[in-house]
Amino acid sequence: MNFKPILLTAGVLFSATFYSQKMNYPKALKGNQTDTYFGTAVADPFRDLENDSEATKKWVDEEVNFTQSYLSKIPFRDQIKNQLKEVWNYEKISAPFKEGDYTYYSKNDGLQAQSVFYRTNNKTKATEVFLDPNKFSEKGTTSLAQLSFNKKGTLAGYSISEGGSDWNKIIIIDAITKKQIDETLVDVKFSGISWLGDEGFYYSSYDKPKEGTVLSGMTDKHKVFYHKLGTKQSEDQLIFGGEKTPRRYLGAYVTEDQRYLVISAANATNGNELYIKDLKKGGDFIQINKGFDINANIVDTDGDDIFISTDKDAPNMRLVKTTIKNPSPETWKNVIPETENVLGVNSAGGYFFATYMIDAIDQVKQYDKTGKLIREIALPGKGTVGGFGGKKTEKELYFSFGNYITPGTIYKFNADSGKSEVYQKPKVKFNPEDYVSEQVFYTSKDGTKVPMMINYKKGTKLNGKNPTILYAYGGFNVSLQPGFSVSNAIWMENGGVYAVPNIRGGGEYGKKWHDAGTKLQKKNVFDDFIAAGEYLQSKGYTSKEYMAISGGSNGGLLVGATMTIRPDLARVAFPAVGVLDMLRYNKFTAGAGWSYDYGTAEDSKEMFEYLKSYSPLHNVKKVCYPSTMVTTSDHDDRVVPAHSFKFGAELQEKQSCDNPVLLRIEKNAGHGAGRSTEQIIGESADKLSFALYEMGIKTLK
Repeated sequence: MNFKPILLTAGVLFSATFYSQKMNYPKALKGNQTDTYFGTAVADPFRDLENDSEATKKWVDEEVNFTQSYLSKIPFRDQIKNQLKEVWNYEKISAPFKEGDYTYYSKNDGLQAQSVFYRTNNKTKATEVFLDPNKFSEKGTTSLAQLSFNKKGTLAGYSISEGGSDWNKIIIIDAITKKQIDETLVDVKFSGISWLGDEGFYYSSYDKPKEGTVLSGMTDKHKVFYHKLGTKQSEDQLIFGGEKTPRRYLGAYVTEDQRYLVISAANATNGNELYIKDLKKGGDFIQINKGFDINANIVDTDGDDIFISTDKDAPNMRLVKTTIKNPSPETWKNVIPETENVLGVNSAGGYFFATYMIDAIDQVKQYDKTGKLIREIALPGKGTVGGFGGKKTEKELYFSFGNYITPGTIYKFNADSGKSEVYQKPKVKFNPEDYVSEQVFYTSKDGTKVPMMINYKKGTKLNGKNPTILYAYGGFNVSLQPGFSVSNAIWMENGGVYAVPNIRGGGEYGKKWHDAGTKLQKKNVFDDFIAAGEYLQSKGYTSKEYMAISGGSNGGLLVGATMTIRPDLARVAFPAVGVLDMLRYNKFTAGAGWSYDYGTAEDSKEMFEYLKSYSPLHNVKKVCYPSTMVTTSDHDDRVVPAHSFKFGAELQEKQSCDNPVLLRIEKNAGHGAGRSTEQIIGESADKLSFALYEMGIKTLK
């Protein structure tokens, strides 16, 4: 990087009051709404912010203007934005994949709003643009959500997301001519596109909510349809779900050999049923497992044999084999047994590739179909691996490797010989040799050992004065593994520390680790996060005055809960697209499906009282909170913006010191996926500059 880094000026930390503006926050409409749970009345004065009313729209516009006015006073905001653009501006190429006579890949020249799909003719070697999502909308806010080909590679379906919405459209094209050949399917949500031959495909959706409630209306009865080319969407055949077999989440796909239709059915984000239908022999679906007590996923099929990855009797996962003649769990036989490390399995080239997670770091082993170990695959270092998936006939596979200080590099791998070589190494203006990425283990409140990755520039002095971002998630079995980020690179280049603890609720140590951060044990997650912050401060990496806590979605809940439990822990807080109203989260869109992790206020008096005791919205008091930037989007139909609106309004009303509370509301964006490069850079610049400014940094050196 050839720009000058931000340096802390010597001397005392400048108080935010020294340079902040008078906080005259916009006034949200208040009411006297109360709800009663098990005899306890709970006030919800900002209930109107759940509605897309004119009063809400006016308040949102005022908040947008207020936030931009405050951020515009940060003297180095534009400099940080320019730094981000400079480093972001490198070519990004995906691993290639073959469909029919073509090899496809995506590429972003650097600062394009969306990546473009290209293809190369395998015979003539001519390369052309296949799909350019930048032409889907004027500002690049319509993104390509999914792309799926039929087995011959002659037909394709792709889904688009407008403004980041989870509601998608499916467009069907002749893959050779690239011309649309059927009507556009609309109102599609949480869906795959899985082709059966050349005549049609399976997809999933819900009934569209009533007019005016698209961002909030509940979506709890998923349906699997079959669309036959040349027919109207209204004529699509209901295959599974709806009123007859009501399930909240349904995924359907046809196996590579086109013999089986598989359906995964669930009512929450953990635990699922598996159904399978033999399309060649006909007949009804066969239910492989009943109930939602386990997770199971079909990895591969081979004739009558079915290979399933599952946590049944194996909290860290195992790979089992069964047969279509009797696939019930009683018949499952180990192919790759459970170990002390969490297992993920892919199939490609006639092999299984087992990725083991060891303290959030990946190790990969290759097995044959009988479970015999072929080799452990040599990796470039300690980090995160992706890939090792593909068709059975493909021997030339690809995998990616990266970590917090190593930009993601793609490698070509020969499945038979085990040899790998660099396929595409990004040319990023960032030198990993200048940085440190170390793993430590700290002790949480109840004595649990928790790992944390700490990343910073070499030569950083542990004097308690390093600007530090503490980021975590802590839920839904999601594992936070090392990965490169331009935003984090800029932060570290400017002397910042970036720390990620692998707290409970995630999947880093399997089902037990996940369950230890759910329902009546959810507070373990907050305790782990708080202990991480205390560790960083006690070891001199940072101090309260120089620490920011950050997280998104379930991580937004983490930050919201942490700052209301321990408002003195950090100087800055970034609750992003957070689940912040824990008493009503299950009333909106697909929120009811999160009950495995959270429980609901209707479950029992004990569950209600527990949720209320940490729900960020319901625990805002008249105390001094950190300088806070609540971020959300106007099209977020997953964690609806009302969570952030109500929490932000409460914070602004009750903040008892001069630390600002800003609501940064992104227009034409959703929960996060599909944002344009400009939107991503803009939000990153605002967050980094706000954090430094509130930590007392006045100028760039």
